Amino acid sequence: MRKSPDTIQTVNTYNDDAYVYYPVLIIGAGESGIAMGRSGLGGTWYTNRYPGIACDIPAICYSFSWRQNPNWTTFHPPGPEIVQYLHDTCIEFRILDKMQLETDVTNVHWLEDEQEWEATLVHLAPGVGDLSIQERKDRIASEGADRLYLRSEKVRAKVVISAVGGLVEPNLFPDIPGIESFQGDLVHTARWDPKIDLSGKDVVVVGTGCSGAQVVPEFCKPEYNVKSVTQLLRTPGWVEPEPMPPKARSRWAKWSPRLCRIPGMQNLLRLIIFSTLEASWFTVFTNNSLGRSNRPQEEEHRLKYMRRKVPKKYHELLTPNYALGCKRRILEGDWFRSLNDTRVELTSNPLTRIEPDGVVLGPGRHWPPMDADSKYPTEQRKKHADAIVFANGYNVGQSMFQLPVVGRYGKTLSETWAEQEGASAYLGTACFGFPNFFMLVGPNTATGHSSIILQTENAVNYALQFVGPIVRGDVEAYEIRKDAEEEYTATIQKQLKNTVWSFGGCNSWYVGPSGWNSTTYPRSQIDYTFRCWFPIWRHWTASYTTKGRFKARLRWVFTRLAILGLLLGIVYAARIGTPSRVGVRGPLRSVLMGVRMAILGGLDGVLKRI
Repeated sequence: MRKSPDTIQTVNTYNDDAYVYYPVLIIGAGESGIAMGRSGLGGTWYTNRYPGIACDIPAICYSFSWRQNPNWTTFHPPGPEIVQYLHDTCIEFRILDKMQLETDVTNVHWLEDEQEWEATLVHLAPGVGDLSIQERKDRIASEGADRLYLRSEKVRAKVVISAVGGLVEPNLFPDIPGIESFQGDLVHTARWDPKIDLSGKDVVVVGTGCSGAQVVPEFCKPEYNVKSVTQLLRTPGWVEPEPMPPKARSRWAKWSPRLCRIPGMQNLLRLIIFSTLEASWFTVFTNNSLGRSNRPQEEEHRLKYMRRKVPKKYHELLTPNYALGCKRRILEGDWFRSLNDTRVELTSNPLTRIEPDGVVLGPGRHWPPMDADSKYPTEQRKKHADAIVFANGYNVGQSMFQLPVVGRYGKTLSETWAEQEGASAYLGTACFGFPNFFMLVGPNTATGHSSIILQTENAVNYALQFVGPIVRGDVEAYEIRKDAEEEYTATIQKQLKNTVWSFGGCNSWYVGPSGWNSTTYPRSQIDYTFRCWFPIWRHWTASYTTKGRFKARLRWVFTRLAILGLLLGIVYAARIGTPSRVGVRGPLRSVLMGVRMAILGGLDGVLKRI
């Protein structure tokens, strides 16, 4: 028999139905979860290890506000440095022993009678946690499930928090004729093999997004020493100029750790950089007068910068025909510099066939569009290739829809969302029918301009306001009201129509085929912060325990007594008022302080004893 909802304990120890109870079960081992999931903590930063991987948000804003790091080596730190930062955070806050890695959550369902969640955990063989869903299916088909899955167990929890990120499942290799015949190395950046030797080889890179722009410059460095790189472009992205030239980067690396150790300096720098990022929301992403007037200027600035940096033959290829911000922006890094390397070729000819020793490009072109007035060649040609690197991104929505969570009415999240046009959640955190279940990187929480860590902290702070009463035993369950969620979702989708993701004229992973955007937030992060600070409690249904109901009623009584005491104090002070303003202030302050200390102090004393 379980006695306390805030204690980890084994229930029915000697019975066949024994299980371990956890107050809170967190699914995910990235920056938002720092809990359980893959072979190691770090989430997408642990899984992605391709050459050149780095953060495209300034590091000073890509860190927790409660554990800022003065020792970042660069303005945009590499992936391994971010993983180390997350690992050090876990050590400092002593949560490493709370993590259960190499574990897959195959089912989570709500037990109505017990008012808690039951989860099935599968313990994986070493390294299996780093495989994609499709890779696991292929391994099971060839080796059998017993080689991948060691054992399973059932656990229960009062609260389940999903901290599963979006950059988890890579897009599969495209269905290109002849791909199975290729005799060289075939790899996705999200599943990079560090044993690949590219020295002296011809490499084809598929994709010019964030990953492609980071990996190509690395291949040109002496440590990889490739013979040639052919990078395939489908649609150009808007490229953000590198904020610091090489000399400035070295100065930042040298002096920023010293500056950030000055009391208050790191907070000041963080505020300045965050304010700069937040300002871009109003000048780039919105359809108001400021956005309409500023966005063309920002676009022209980036085009001029690009034309100064890359060879003229690439100007047409790197000129988008959609609005800035419509797709995820690309941080320049060293990409433009690498396009000046004679070993690098950028082309928009489509990859039409793969042969054992190379690829066939064309006929045709992806960009500029075939109906455009352009002289860019469209003839078919063959390129020799020793390795093909796919940098074609992630299936962002799949990780969200793969959550095996079954709610109060016997439906999974996927089934619930399928009945709508797409995924949705109140403030990106809660869904009707799924009590005591919170998401940290849920639908419509991504930003196109700011740090996801800020969003995550806000979501955590919001969820904790509900988790606290539950694990203290005051509330059995919190559930968002259906009408509140529906109204919120309708408002979000309406407001998204007035953002660049809707009117920008592009196709992106932000928006689904039906036009439903389940990815981005249509307001600033300041707005999201305030909404998370101040929950609208009437939007929630609370099932109180006996203790919780008593405390709630006691709080109601003392609150009204405090108000009554305040009014009486004001009346008393007014009746004994004197001509002197100072004379009135003294009695009034004494009365108000006395009322506050007597009533609120009494309330705190009573509540602490419950």
